[in-house]
Amino acid sequence: MNTSKTLSLGLIQWLPTPGAFDENVATALRLIREAANHKVDLVMLPELWLSGYDVDRLGDDVANSADELTGPRLAQVQALAKELGIWIVAGSVGETTNDGIYNTAVVFNRLGEIAATHRKAHLYTLTGEDEIFSSGDSMTTFHDDELGTVGLSVCFDGDFPSTAQAFADQGVDVVLQPNAYEFEAGAYWDLYYPAAAIAHGQWWVLGNQCGTNKNGTLLGSSRIIDPTGAIVAEGARVQPGSTPGEEIIYGTIASSPEIEEAKAFAALLR
Repeated sequence: MNTSKTLSLGLIQWLPTPGAFDENVATALRLIREAANHKVDLVMLPELWLSGYDVDRLGDDVANSADELTGPRLAQVQALAKELGIWIVAGSVGETTNDGIYNTAVVFNRLGEIAATHRKAHLYTLTGEDEIFSSGDSMTTFHDDELGTVGLSVCFDGDFPSTAQAFADQGVDVVLQPNAYEFEAGAYWDLYYPAAAIAHGQWWVLGNQCGTNKNGTLLGSSRIIDPTGAIVAEGARVQPGSTPGEEIIYGTIASSPEIEEAKAFAALLR
């Protein structure tokens, strides 16, 4: 992001109810408004917040909630971005197309326009995502005068070292990544992502679902990682069987001598 100014972020973390589509929309809209009351510049929702993420029923929930990106549920989030004048990373949702359903992340700008979309390219086979979704064919970057050069990915996309490298090659300063990241992969969450931030001089903004569904636990621990590898803001983390309440994690992206030094050192590695 454009780190010549401070940008305030709000990461919305909760456990969307599988199959309760209208309830999940209402919760998302309410929490976005709450974050906007804290004067944030950008709000992020987690991956598949509309359908929920319960492995055994995910295919049906996605099929029953998927729509075009102009569909009525996502349009409510889009309208709120315009009303509130904030950026909204609308997590990811099921996007229907002639080629199947994609797991698609959407970014709305302050005018309520679609600034970027990303179709998840690396589907998580351990939970059968490859049987539910079509896969995207590339990683996504976009540029904005306020945000700078941004990388947009979804959950498992970011686990691949080639993703951070590709973003670095394209001059990305910050990666925005909605997730439904499972408890069992917590070590990777804790060790790999700070390492990626250090190695490539990037901010990583990771929003996550949080809590236990019938068939698994989503880790929570939504976080903002700066280019030194430091975690500058972090949400609640769960153990299997537990589900904390809704949470908005607030943090900022801003420059400092230490961060600029870390980015300069990372540039030597490219």
